[in-house]
Amino acid sequence: MRVQVEIKAICDKIKSNIYFRQSMSNLEGVNMDVAALNQAVKDQSLFISQMMNEMNKVVVGQREMIEGIVMGLLTGGHILLEGVPGLAKTLTISTLAQTISLHFQRIQFTPDLLPTDLIGTMIFNPKSGEFSAKKGPIFANIVLADEINRAPAKVQSALLEAMAEKQVTIGEQSYKLDHPFLVLATQNPLEQEGTYPLPEAQMDRFMFKINVTYPTKAEELEIVTRMGVNEKPQIQTVITKEQLLATVKTVDQIYVDQKVKNYIVDLIMATREPKQYGLARLDKIIAVGGSPRASLSLIRAAKAHAFLRGRGFVTVEDIKSIIYKVLRHRLILTYEAEAENLNQDDIIKEVLSAVEVSA
Repeated sequence: MRVQVEIKAICDKIKSNIYFRQSMSNLEGVNMDVAALNQAVKDQSLFISQMMNEMNKVVVGQREMIEGIVMGLLTGGHILLEGVPGLAKTLTISTLAQTISLHFQRIQFTPDLLPTDLIGTMIFNPKSGEFSAKKGPIFANIVLADEINRAPAKVQSALLEAMAEKQVTIGEQSYKLDHPFLVLATQNPLEQEGTYPLPEAQMDRFMFKINVTYPTKAEELEIVTRMGVNEKPQIQTVITKEQLLATVKTVDQIYVDQKVKNYIVDLIMATREPKQYGLARLDKIIAVGGSPRASLSLIRAAKAHAFLRGRGFVTVEDIKSIIYKVLRHRLILTYEAEAENLNQDDIIKEVLSAVEVSA
C-alpha cells in the first residue's frame, strides 16, 4: 500500500492528474512486485554514484552527456555525441570504460579508413595453406568511434551491420559480437571540414543523440585548475561485467504503466500525423517522423532514467526528460522548417505541449 501512496503522490504532480492511478490489480502482470523492484533498483543503483564520482575526477560538468552514456550502457543502446572538438567527448567515453571491467577499443575514423581496418580481414597461413580471420577492433564490448562522420560510406556500412545485427561478416563467415556491445560515437558538426553526413538508416540505430555544449565559466575554471597539471587522476573499476549484465536485467523489468505506453505511442504518432493531434502547422514542417524504433528507444531509455533516479517504475517526467535525445536525430524536417529557422528540438517542444496523457 505504501507503494500505491508514492505513485499517487507522483500522479498529483502531473498536470493531467490521471497518470498512474490504478489499483493493485493492475500490478498482477508485473514480473516483479513493485516494492521488491524498488528495493532491487536502490540496491543495484549504488554503483552509479560510484561511477559518477570516478568520472568526475577527470570530467568537469557535462552531466547530461555522462547520464546519457550510462543510460546507453544500461540498455545496450548506441550513443551519438555531437559537438565541436575539445569538449571532453572522447575523454568521457574512455573514462567510463575504465570504470567497468569490459573490453574497450577506440577507433579513429578518417577519410582513408577501410572496412577491413574496422572489422578485420582474412589472413593466409602459408604453413597450413588456409585462410583464417584476423578480427578487427570492432570485436569489443565498448567501441569508441571517434569522429565517426569523417569516414566514407563503405566503412559506415560495415559499422551498421555491427550496430544492427550485433555481428560482423569477414569473408564468407559471420561472427557474433560479445555481449554487451555498445558503440559510443563522437561526431563533429557537419559544417566543419572533412565531414560526411551519416545515412538516415544508421542515425536511426543510435538510441540517443546528445548535443555537447561548452562548459560554464565556473566549470572551465575548474577544468583549468584540475587538469592544468601533468599528473592525471587514477580511475578505479567499480563494476564487473557480470554485475553490469545483472543490472541490465533489473532495468529491463522496471514497470511501465499502460498509460505511459499510450503516451509514448501518441508522442511518436504526433510526429507522423501531426494533424490528428492539433498540430496541423507541423504537417509541412516534418518530412519524416519517428520510427517504431523511436518508440522502443523511448521506453527503454525511460526505464534507464527511472533506474538512475532509484525508482522501479517509469513516470511521464522520465519520458519528457529523455525524449529530445531520442528524437532529435530521427526527425527529418522540410525546407519550410529551415526557412522558419526551426530545428528538431523546437518541433519536439511543440509536440510535448500538444500531446496529453490519455485517461
